[in-house]
Amino acid sequence: MDFTRDVQPLLNKHCAECHGGVKQKGGLMLTNRTRALEGGKSGDPLVVAGKPEESELYRRLIHHDPDERMPPEEPLATEETSLIRDWIRQGARWPEHWAYKQIRAVAPPSVRNRKWPLNKIDHFILSRLEQNSIEPSPTAPPHVLLRRLQLDLVGLPPTIEELESFGKAWKQNPNGALEAATDRLLASPHFGERWGRHWLDQARYADSDGYEKDNPRPNAWLWRDWVIKAINEDMPFDRFTTEQLAGDLFPERTPQQQLATAFHRQTLRNREGGTDQEEDRVKRVIDRVATTSRTWLGLTLECAQCHDHPYDPATQVDFYRFYAFFNNADEGGVKIPLENGKTHEAQVMRRNGKRKTYLLQRGDFLQPDRKQGEIKPSGLSFLHPFQVSGAAPTRMDLARWLTNRDNPLMARVTANTIWLHLFGKGLSSSPENFGSQGNSPSHPALLDWLAHQFIQEGWSRKKLIRKIVTSQTYRQSSRHRPELNAYDPDNSLLHRQNRKRVEAEIIRDLHLSVSGLLAHRIGGSSVFPPIPPDVAAQSFANNFQWKVSKGPDRYRRGMYTFFKRTAPAPNLMTFDCPDSNTSVTRRNISNTPLMALTTLQNEVFHEAAQALARRIKSNSDLDTDHKRVDQLFLLSLSRRPGPSERDIVVRLLTDNRAHYRSHPEDTRKLCREDDFDLAAWTATVRIITNLDEFITCS
Repeated sequence: MDFTRDVQPLLNKHCAECHGGVKQKGGLMLTNRTRALEGGKSGDPLVVAGKPEESELYRRLIHHDPDERMPPEEPLATEETSLIRDWIRQGARWPEHWAYKQIRAVAPPSVRNRKWPLNKIDHFILSRLEQNSIEPSPTAPPHVLLRRLQLDLVGLPPTIEELESFGKAWKQNPNGALEAATDRLLASPHFGERWGRHWLDQARYADSDGYEKDNPRPNAWLWRDWVIKAINEDMPFDRFTTEQLAGDLFPERTPQQQLATAFHRQTLRNREGGTDQEEDRVKRVIDRVATTSRTWLGLTLECAQCHDHPYDPATQVDFYRFYAFFNNADEGGVKIPLENGKTHEAQVMRRNGKRKTYLLQRGDFLQPDRKQGEIKPSGLSFLHPFQVSGAAPTRMDLARWLTNRDNPLMARVTANTIWLHLFGKGLSSSPENFGSQGNSPSHPALLDWLAHQFIQEGWSRKKLIRKIVTSQTYRQSSRHRPELNAYDPDNSLLHRQNRKRVEAEIIRDLHLSVSGLLAHRIGGSSVFPPIPPDVAAQSFANNFQWKVSKGPDRYRRGMYTFFKRTAPAPNLMTFDCPDSNTSVTRRNISNTPLMALTTLQNEVFHEAAQALARRIKSNSDLDTDHKRVDQLFLLSLSRRPGPSERDIVVRLLTDNRAHYRSHPEDTRKLCREDDFDLAAWTATVRIITNLDEFITCS
């Protein structure tokens, strides 16, 4: 019997509404271990270890009198009541919440199959598999592994030359081949783009203010470029954290450190006429509290804005202690010098020590509780101690508190998020919520080991990623195993790798990359690829218009597309790009017919298909359709087609040629020129690049 897995969800679901952080009827609070074991006003012991019949909790659940039975609306199901009875009977063990325990070194477990593990990560995974009598999946084929590694680390497919080189190296030394490819990709400047985009999701990055006015922020990209550069340089995560939260407070701060604080300039801002400016400022401060707590602590601290947290130990006072750090920060401009000698002004955070913070009754900015007195900035009362370095607490102290090795959350949360991006699912499947409403990790010892390694190795993001992707666990095939449907239906034991559709921006990047159109320039101002004319006319009709970029800027990576909060590029939203209004750690993944229609009909995707068709046709070494189809598969899917696949595609190409030869009007409509063979190849290419396999990391 596991309290976190079996009992706590029942208490949260059925009891917390009346006996949680918001209400404590009868003086009883069931979301806090200490308060719960104290019991309520009746004085009867809530739980008597080993004796459910003497425990008030159990007696109330099975009481025959509807006025005495709990919960009052509807009794628990028999199996739920039995779980609580068995938990009490087995000693009513109520341990400290797993995420709040101090991180310590964990010894990897021993395993029977000593040949399978490649590093210590594999010991944790294999041990659980062996406990459940499950064999791990075989290693994925080398071309699948390289494509997986490329998409995960840089978000671009391998070239044919890279596939051939990796295949040869794999035959000689599989481990050496994978490690060399990993090191090459970690050193690529595109690594910062791929992993920077993950961070932009958490930072709710956008190029506009939001709300009705939604004014553009023409220099927002300066902070985006700072993120890319910091990640490429593998800035230690503790430093990465400190500069973004308090870069303006360094004694000899640089413009780049000041720029880093634009992390919290990413909030929405309401510039409509008649807006109460103080109300809008308070909303931005509240958003900064919510984003900071979710991103670095995996906590929903915003739920304690109006009252104590319904499920977690955070109090309303805790919320306003955090709030006080950002209440004394204002927005301002700073000149940022660029490599070309020019300067741009970026909006950043600046210290303002004049405001006093009071608890806002019911979260209303018009009702400060002055009777309770001023609330000073501090850490959360239920975590490690908070220390002040100067006369008064500052955001620098907050950053040091977050990055303190005694913090049980930051390293766990970050390691889990990194795992999420490499496996499609975190070890805890609720990466944004490590509180009691979140999901406990499938492999808690492994998560602790990763967090400890992360700290011990200097908070290096690249070292942790390298450790994970060179494991045997990461190398496993993602092929579904129907015989395990009943035993591990959601693959929580990691008996295989997970297939995952790539993100909206990467779908664009894939099409442009295989076609040869992709502009590889790193950084710079946001660009304006083609969007539907009606969207451009309706959403960009006033002072700011969507002027389609020309030349290479038309074909830049998806992460550089100008993001207007009230009218994001439709292609991005079709494929589940977040709206940038709130912090997002884990993107939604949907599957709709509109997606296939987009990749078939969108202007840029069509241009990419035509460019790929020209690329294949222009290769003089490809003198047969069979060779050209092989090239198409290698470029698009990183593999050669099977014999039946090749025959099907060649027949399709032949049929397309016949159609476009006899229908010149269709040729001109598709290609805007009288080249029926180009039209036939373009139509064929669009079928291959519209396959699920093309946009899936397997």
